[in-house]
Amino acid sequence: MTLSTVARRLCYSRPTAVSRISLSVVWAHLYSTEVAKEMGAKKYKYPEVYDPYGPMSPPSEKVVDIADRIAALPPEEIKQIAPALLLRLNQSPPQAISGQGFSFGPQGGGGAAGVAKAEERKAEKTVFDVKLEKFDAAAKIKIIKEIRTFTDLGLKEAKELVEKAPVVLKQSLTKEEAEAIIEKIKVAGGVAVME
Repeated sequence: MTLSTVARRLCYSRPTAVSRISLSVVWAHLYSTEVAKEMGAKKYKYPEVYDPYGPMSPPSEKVVDIADRIAALPPEEIKQIAPALLLRLNQSPPQAISGQGFSFGPQGGGGAAGVAKAEERKAEKTVFDVKLEKFDAAAKIKIIKEIRTFTDLGLKEAKELVEKAPVVLKQSLTKEEAEAIIEKIKVAGGVAVME
């Protein structure tokens, strides 16, 4: 009878204190390292270095000689090896990855063409921010009340925001919404601009 059969029978038998103790002894013995040795289990030996390509034979003397000669070259000539090998082996050079569809920021065009492109970008702007530049000290309460109408801020947060002027009040607005907010702040006694 094997140990696992004994353990199974003990599990299905009536649970008593004695069977629980003997069950734990059987399981401990079953998972111990001595049992693994008795059963002749082989221990796996991990390799020193993982090589996904498998074992390779050492390079020939000819390859070692070429590697030594390349290592002795100056850096300028080492840079010329890859293009020369591609030409010699009739392979096409690697293609550059296209940057089409990605924005890499302003490119150095310079001159009138660069200015014209910048003006086109400004004309294309569809999202605006409203910034409170300054306000009259007497109109501070009116401006705080007006700011609370178009933001979700409480009285304390709106007051702190107004006191930080110049500060951005609201972001990502359409041109019409931004102009309406600027007009309301102007009527309350403040100066706001659209960015």
